[in-house]
Amino acid sequence: MTNLLKEDFANRSVAGRPGSRSGPPGPGALAAKVRTMAPSMTRSMQRVAETVAHDPAGCARLTVTGLAERTGTSEATVVRTSRLLGYPGYRDLRLALAGLAAQQESGAAPAVTADIAVDDPISEVVSKLAHDEQQTLADTAAALDTTHLEAAVSALTTARRVDVYGVGASSLVAQDMTQKLLRIGYSAHSHPDPHVAVTTAVQLQAGDVALAITHSGRTVDVIEPLRVAFERGATTIAVTGRPDAEVGQYADHLLTTSTARESELRPAAMSSRTSQLLVIDCLFVGVAQRTYETAAPALSASYEALAHRHAPRQR
Repeated sequence: MTNLLKEDFANRSVAGRPGSRSGPPGPGALAAKVRTMAPSMTRSMQRVAETVAHDPAGCARLTVTGLAERTGTSEATVVRTSRLLGYPGYRDLRLALAGLAAQQESGAAPAVTADIAVDDPISEVVSKLAHDEQQTLADTAAALDTTHLEAAVSALTTARRVDVYGVGASSLVAQDMTQKLLRIGYSAHSHPDPHVAVTTAVQLQAGDVALAITHSGRTVDVIEPLRVAFERGATTIAVTGRPDAEVGQYADHLLTTSTARESELRPAAMSSRTSQLLVIDCLFVGVAQRTYETAAPALSASYEALAHRHAPRQR
């Protein structure tokens, strides 16, 4: 990589990170941020994050020293955790905790339900899944950086070509995005085969868009084609639950997703799909809004073309 590319890489990486927000997360976004970031934190930082999430009212009354003592960590760890969650310092985190506590007391924040058990009746499974899905969507919406979302929509709107990368469960979301864009007249492609993804990424250039979907942010088969597209000058977008992971190094625009609590019967691949689809829908609707004069007729034409396949068969 040349020095010029390295310098450009560094500038684009910093600009694309969630830390470029104009202000710290609000109370609702704090809860989402903790759920999203905790799995990638150190154990000591996890203790701080989980403590403030479980008892925002109590922690809001503690000094930085008091919270360090309660969590068995250090003041430096408390401050680092505050910054990782998006706050300039612990004072800002305390203000958000007080706001979150007020929301919970008013009933705005639902209590966290237990994990699904092997012997749960199906009615309980429905209730727990519905609660987790709602919480996941609310967390994702609260933490989504709308500045980067708007920029991503702008890039997609004017794109000559859109390549979407995702493997495993994320490949289903990638195919969904591709199908949506195709129906409003865009040249869009999803590449579940990693070799094909890399070889087609080589053909991208300025004016094209590469969209990567990976919950872990570390999926090599998704990162590699995104890196190639990035180096070729395409605008790159990453939809991920781990904005601090490697995928962020090659993304002009990072869109962070949240997930429900992982459990034996609800792995990350299952819970991440819900939030990924929300972000994909936001991107698509944003593009359709900006291209309404052509998108609306294209959607109508696609519906009409398939209408006969949904009509009752004549005997």
